[in-house]
Amino acid sequence: MKHNILVIGGTGKTGRRVVENLSKQGHNVRIGSRKSAPAFDWEDPSTYAEALKGMDRAYIVYYPDLAVPGAKEAISTLTETALKQGLEKVVLLSGKGETEAEACEQIVANSGLNYTLVRASWFNQNFSEGAFLDFVLAGQVALPMPDAEIPFVDADDIADVVTKVLTDDSYNGQTITVTGPRKMTFKEVVATMAEGIGRDLQYIPISIEAFAEGMKGAGLPDSYIWLFSYLFEEVLGNPENQDVSHDIEKVLGRKATDFKEYVEKTVKTGVWSQSIPESI
Repeated sequence: MKHNILVIGGTGKTGRRVVENLSKQGHNVRIGSRKSAPAFDWEDPSTYAEALKGMDRAYIVYYPDLAVPGAKEAISTLTETALKQGLEKVVLLSGKGETEAEACEQIVANSGLNYTLVRASWFNQNFSEGAFLDFVLAGQVALPMPDAEIPFVDADDIADVVTKVLTDDSYNGQTITVTGPRKMTFKEVVATMAEGIGRDLQYIPISIEAFAEGMKGAGLPDSYIWLFSYLFEEVLGNPENQDVSHDIEKVLGRKATDFKEYVEKTVKTGVWSQSIPESI
């Protein structure tokens, strides 16, 4: 059965991959973003209804993160609007081990809509498409929490899981936790990238305060600085959040992508061969 699916954040790390997957399967996909037509803007609830109109399912990615102030209100308004528009089902991308995100999960679960929750660990792609790319290009990855063991998950795996649970109602009402197949420290991650790229990379452990000051010096907004400080301290600092899940294997019938596989795949794109930014 083909569906009309709104992908909120359809140009982001997981969203664009979900759009590609669904389109290949022949579904009618609408991208929810400020530049789309109709436009979707999390900060403007008046855009929600038009973006949801005619859709029967939706993938929800809240930017920048469900933990930030205002997320609960936005998710509540969106799900209320989705119910009024007659949507059958929503899939929410959430963060593994984020207490604030779990409050948003409950809003979705109690919305009256069919739903699936997808809780993700930290993305591999943070090092190639996100906040830590410049560090890799500069050859010095300075991050807090050197002792944290993180089951980094690949965005391709997340997208494949989301695509499956969006279109398969046997996952309704379930919470799927997506992680990589093993836990790694930042030092191990950097060493794996260095070997794959074929050049020196250094991991430099720093304090959360020093990391926050560095972001502030780079001109990043206070909300962004708060978010990363929260994710480092509250999420990575909790050993219970570092467990490996095998839900990817259960949903997709294959093993999760290992970080080494991600590195081999990413090297071929050339993204780590760019010039080092002048600001570094």
